[in-house]
Amino acid sequence: MNEELRESKEKEVDVWNLSFEESLTKLEEIVKQLEDGNLPLEDSLGLFECGIRFSRRCRELLDNAKHRVDLLTEEGFEPFEDEV
Repeated sequence: MNEELRESKEKEVDVWNLSFEESLTKLEEIVKQLEDGNLPLEDSLGLFECGIRFSRRCRELLDNAKHRVDLLTEEGFEPFEDEV
């Protein structure tokens, strides 16, 4: 396993503490590496696993944000456009 992949796998433990932007950046980096196609199969699979974790983190954060917006709008909060 190459050094960069090993470092990525060591850092994956912290994925649930990352912000949406950090998770998305990491996911984009992984996608770029996979698209380059220069990795052995086993390394590609390891990166794919990391990518799935970052993808799930992004989804979780987006779902939480949507839930917050839904709660605000459900309580009678009007969007700014309607206040004019």
